[in-house]
This record gives sequence, structure tokens and C-alpha cells, in this order.
Amino acid sequence: MQATITHHGKPYQFSPENPLDISLPLKPGPENVNCFWAEPVAFDTIRMGSFVGSVAEGGCTNYQRVHLTPHGNGTHTECFGHISPDPEATLYNCLKRFLFMAQLLSVTPQKQPNGDLVVMLEDVKPYFSPENPEAFIIRTLPNTDTKRTTQYSGTNPTYLEPALAQFLVENGIEHLLVDLPSVDREEDNGELLAHHAFWQYPHNTRRNATITELIFVPDSVKDGLYLLNLQVTSLTLDASPGKPVLYTLSAV
Repeated sequence: MQATITHHGKPYQFSPENPLDISLPLKPGPENVNCFWAEPVAFDTIRMGSFVGSVAEGGCTNYQRVHLTPHGNGTHTECFGHISPDPEATLYNCLKRFLFMAQLLSVTPQKQPNGDLVVMLEDVKPYFSPENPEAFIIRTLPNTDTKRTTQYSGTNPTYLEPALAQFLVENGIEHLLVDLPSVDREEDNGELLAHHAFWQYPHNTRRNATITELIFVPDSVKDGLYLLNLQVTSLTLDASPGKPVLYTLSAV
């Protein structure tokens, strides 16, 4: 099966039968990726009287409650409500489209004088696609399977130079995806400079823009242009567990 899309007047083909999932699955226990001191994901079996929500325990169905923290447990997508008191600033209200032309780029963070590792504008700008992508996906190097289970809390993980976030805004990027816990430093006195720059909050807020964090892009997925399907759960929160899926594009 082949499908065709047109972006800025240029047609591309992709196969809906060959998705590339760049999300991390959520499972109970401490073996998930985790950040910002979030409690581990937990699945609880519902029990009411003689009913038990576990077929393995003799119940007729599986029926469980999920405990999770979107910002701290696994792949998640967030809107400007993350840094705004506006009760209407929910991902459900902000994200209304789900298919985007996206560029994937692998970048090696630079070590700063203070020891921080930062993804710098100068390492992205020369490789930014001229094809007017709507979404930008950053895979940091080295890319290892440990990203699937890393416990980031208290480790001062890699983050983005705020100037890079501003550059992406100026070049039409509406959706930013990273394999990091945050686009900002773990502890920055609440400044959240890259978040503010990307959403242009509060003076010229980009209400439909999103940031997706804690993705994982396998090495088998090469740098280049893709069709991005940005899937989320319909929660009326500033963030939601996400499942971004890529489709390889070929020019027609």
C-alpha cells in the first residue's frame, strides 16, 4: 500500500503499512525511563467484593488502574500550558492536527565550561532542511539503548541552547521532539528559557505548538524527512503520554 501527500506543492509517497514508532512503552515498575523524581508507573488490579480484575487470578476480565506522571514517565507531549496558569491551556485544546512533515537530525551535544552537555544552534543550523518541515526531531549522540531505562533525576541531563529553540520558531517549526527529559536544564531556577522561546510565551504565545520529550529513535531510522503522526491521549492536561510515529517519505 502506498499513499501520497503534498507539502509546499511537492508530492511525496509513504507506506502506511511501515510505521516507525519512536515512543517508549509504559510498563509498571522501575525499568521505565524516568525523570524529575516522578514515582514509577504502577498498574493496580481493581478488586470489588468477589470481583477481581485479573484473568490470571480467576477473574473474567482484566481491569486495571494506571498511575503515571506524564512529564516524568516516558514519552510525552506538552503544550504551552506547561508554563501557563491558563486553565484552557490543555494539550487537548491546543493540538488539533496530527500529521506533519518532519525532519530528523542526529546531533552531538557540546560540553560547556560548567560541565553541562548542550545541543547547540551551530550544530543544527547548517543541516536544517530547506523543505520547510513543520516538526523537528533531535536524536542526541551517542545513541544507546540505555535511553530506554535511564533514571535521569538528579543527573543534570543534556538540554537545548535557547537560541536553538528561537531558531526553530523563526523557521516555522511547530512541533519539537527530543530524546531528552526536557529542552531545559534540570535545575535552572524556574527560568525554562527554551520552553519560553519555543512557545514565545507570554507575549506572542504559539498556542498550537508542542514539545515532545523522552522519545527514542533507533539507529535504523536514518536522518532525513518523514511524515510524523503525533498521537496523544485525550487528557485535559498540559501534557499527555504520547506515541509519535514516523513514515519514511520518498519524493515522487
